[in-house]
Amino acid sequence: MELDEIIKGCREGSRKHQEALYNMFASKMFGVCLTYTRDRDLAQDILHDGFFKVFKKFHQYNEDWSLFAWVRRIIVNTAIDHFRKTNRITNVDFQESEYLGGSYDDVSESFKTADLSQIINMLPIGARTVFNLYVVEGYKHREIADILNISAGTSKSQLSKAKSVLKELVNKYYDR
Repeated sequence: MELDEIIKGCREGSRKHQEALYNMFASKMFGVCLTYTRDRDLAQDILHDGFFKVFKKFHQYNEDWSLFAWVRRIIVNTAIDHFRKTNRITNVDFQESEYLGGSYDDVSESFKTADLSQIINMLPIGARTVFNLYVVEGYKHREIADILNISAGTSKSQLSKAKSVLKELVNKYYDR
């Protein structure tokens, strides 16, 4: 099915075309969801909620925009909405955080070949969310503060700590 046909069908509310759009983007959007939660079932829920919003808001889609970018923005906003409902960011003491509390020295050699997203997922949820919003999604600290109901200073602090920890983890798990 051609993209133009899928877009037209989605505008008309055709389930067949909605399914085609879902199949076109679901795996990539699932990866986006996984950057906001470690829980695959929760990521799947966020994905489905996000696509529900995509289909509900399809009349707002402008064909001058990239469809992929528009869908991604809705999925990210859905993940952020979920985060807001279930978490509060506080300044995390990374020395006491669970990412260091585990015995990552016991991790198998195969882990050293894990991709960067797995290492990012080792961060506490607040730091991971700020990191994703700033680095991956391109939000400014003031925007992140507004989105997550935190101060811009907390956003900056979380990002700085996340970068420091990520550098440490990358150096630890990837041979140079």
